Amino acid sequence: MNFRKLVIASAVLLGACAATPDPGPTMTEWRLVIHGGAGVITREGMSPEKEAAYTAALETALEAGAAVLRNGGSALDAVEAAVIPMEDDPLFNSGHGAVFTAAGTHELDASIMDGRARNAGAVAGVTRVRNPIKAARAVMDKSEHVMFAGTGADAFAEAQGLDMVDNSYFDTDRRRQSLERVLEERARTAADRHGTVGAVAIDQDGNLAAATTTGGMTAKAAGRIGDSPLIGAATYAENGVCAVSATGHGEYFIRVGVAKTICDRVKLAGDGVEAAAESALAEVAELGGDGGVIVLDGDGGYAFVFNSEGMYRGVVDASGARTAIYGGE
Repeated sequence: MNFRKLVIASAVLLGACAATPDPGPTMTEWRLVIHGGAGVITREGMSPEKEAAYTAALETALEAGAAVLRNGGSALDAVEAAVIPMEDDPLFNSGHGAVFTAAGTHELDASIMDGRARNAGAVAGVTRVRNPIKAARAVMDKSEHVMFAGTGADAFAEAQGLDMVDNSYFDTDRRRQSLERVLEERARTAADRHGTVGAVAIDQDGNLAAATTTGGMTAKAAGRIGDSPLIGAATYAENGVCAVSATGHGEYFIRVGVAKTICDRVKLAGDGVEAAAESALAEVAELGGDGGVIVLDGDGGYAFVFNSEGMYRGVVDASGARTAIYGGE
């Protein structure tokens, strides 16, 4: 296969590579799938302690979303709940722990979409919102718009009573070291271009939702916006069709319109979610980009597809939770 991928249904353990099984006439009770970013992630470059930390963080995020779905809550609430712990965890490039811009500050992006009526909300370039995904949700629920950017997005979030912080809240030593290296070498590694978290879910009523949030690219230019806050690029959800959250080199994902391309292939071409995701990522690869996606179909069948060395990922449903990190697991 051209892509390192992991496709799982409720009866297949995480780590098996197989075609997505026919879910049959009975829809899954509920399911949540998450990612913590794709990129240069190898066993050789990961200490046992760091691997354990990432696994624990993924499990925390899965449980936060599962608690919503297990109790009959909505897919929309579940994806928001799942990404908040990752925004709060410095291991991930989202909230606290976001990468630095070239100017030594942080500009964060997030989006969320409800598959029921395809309502969506997004923020781009926020600098003071502790949890950007909450700001994206507020844009969807509390305004007539889909996206706010920059100081306007911060002001809107503050007016909604969201938790605001000083920009230095997002600082970590690890990200500052990465910034200093990129500025000194005047070059980014693949790892410097990646780092996003996201979730997709289906609830007991069959509703789909998706969410994506990121700190962007290390040493990015002021005002640079990647794919994460763009509906149709990194995030998309439509009931009965699919829900997608993407992670990777954002410029390429924008040009392909990865999330909408996947859902359109499911809806219009009759592709399964695995085939649709492979097709979209093949276009990304042809342009020179890499990354990955998590996808749920309208019956709860799901896929992890990525063309990078690894992707932090996990799934939880009524049968339990599973996580993985490396390619080939």
